[in-house]
Amino acid sequence: MTHATGLLADVPAQLLPARELMAFTLGTHILLVPFGVALPGLTLLMHYRGLRKGDADALRLARRWSAVMAVQFAIGIVTGTVLSFEFGLLWPGLMGRWGDVFGLGFGIEAWAFFLEAILIAIYLYGWRRLKPWTHFWLAVPLPAAALLGAFGILAANAWMNTPRGFALDAAGDPVEIDIRRAIFTPIFGPEYWHFVVGAFLAAAYVVAGVYATGWLRGRRDHYHRLGFVLPFTVAAILTPVQLVLGDSIARAVFREQPVKFAATELVWKTDTHVPEYIFGRLHPDGSVTGGIKIPQLDSILAGFSPDTRVTGLSAVPAGDRPNATQATIVHWAFDIMVIIGSLLVLLVLWYAWCWWRRRDLPRSPWFFRCAAVAGAACLVAMECGWITTEVGRQPWIVYMHMRVSEAVTDTGAGALWAMLGLVVVVYVLVMASFVVVLLKMRDRWREADEGPEEDLPYGPRSAAAAAAGGERR
Repeated sequence: MTHATGLLADVPAQLLPARELMAFTLGTHILLVPFGVALPGLTLLMHYRGLRKGDADALRLARRWSAVMAVQFAIGIVTGTVLSFEFGLLWPGLMGRWGDVFGLGFGIEAWAFFLEAILIAIYLYGWRRLKPWTHFWLAVPLPAAALLGAFGILAANAWMNTPRGFALDAAGDPVEIDIRRAIFTPIFGPEYWHFVVGAFLAAAYVVAGVYATGWLRGRRDHYHRLGFVLPFTVAAILTPVQLVLGDSIARAVFREQPVKFAATELVWKTDTHVPEYIFGRLHPDGSVTGGIKIPQLDSILAGFSPDTRVTGLSAVPAGDRPNATQATIVHWAFDIMVIIGSLLVLLVLWYAWCWWRRRDLPRSPWFFRCAAVAGAACLVAMECGWITTEVGRQPWIVYMHMRVSEAVTDTGAGALWAMLGLVVVVYVLVMASFVVVLLKMRDRWREADEGPEEDLPYGPRSAAAAAAGGERR
């Protein structure tokens, strides 16, 4: 207890509000990220189908999804800009010492952001002004720009987890910087692809869930069927891929960040034949209570053998590892993420079985109820993944090189708490506005669907549609 009290005494007062502010803004922003990364790709797939098959409903869906994509991008500008400022304002020690090593990732993300903004503008503008295939091919770089933005951010985060590409001088400052090694760190590949596929899963399940809800309410026309089948099929293909990628990144963490792996699995003592805990709580003395204990499974999962030696938290000093509460949070977040992924596999198997047997969708309303909530479950899984990544690295902001307490700002705790309150209010208003805009778009589209099908995505607008559009403006 005396040792723990001493550790707490060394923590700056401003550290807690700085962490809370960063956690809130990042946790909110990440709810929008899957749509920024994946919705362009889904929209282009629907667009291609519409042009290839002459399907007016597919073109109408693609145009409407592009409008949602633009609104989401505008909201993401707000939340992403706040995060960019926070890196410099809350963590000046990080950017001041290490910015030259890993800052290129943020530069790549910024260039991708501007490129994506230009491409979205061209795509929206082209619906009524360009030839169909010309319009489509001009939009093809849009998903690549979205993936490039994710590349920059994940490169920076992967470097913080497995820092490479530099040497240290006598003062402990980085020199002899190798940008290539700083970007392509050992954890980058597994982290990037795990995140990107997770983003596609979240976006695809959310979009499919909208039309699954409509299906449950009796809207079973071609438009709603297509709006469900295309994104859900994409998600169904990627769900088992994500399980493989999740296993890959877990093994990468086992090799490169053994202490984080120990926190994730509640391993206290370095040993072989280590059991796996499903949930449970770690105590400061290393004991685990609650949960389900499966003998030897953790060693088997880590190295395909019960003889695999797993590093425990006690292998490093208390000040160099997550504490018991942090380890429990990481473990629960990881378990929730894995459970959600496993349940989605069952949903995909249900879908695949019915499609294989009858070439048709499942008939049970329970399938569509599950599909309707799958998107929200994926967003929860993404939040859990970031909790695992960030909390599991504690107390390091740059793994084994800089502590979070060394990077935090000198700004007073009171000012940071006030800033947090202001940011919460602003974000609530922004997210509420986002929801209101989406609902108004939905209502307008429903009104259009109830009228005659004369206002198609390409070609001149009908007089009635143009007049209605003028009235709305």
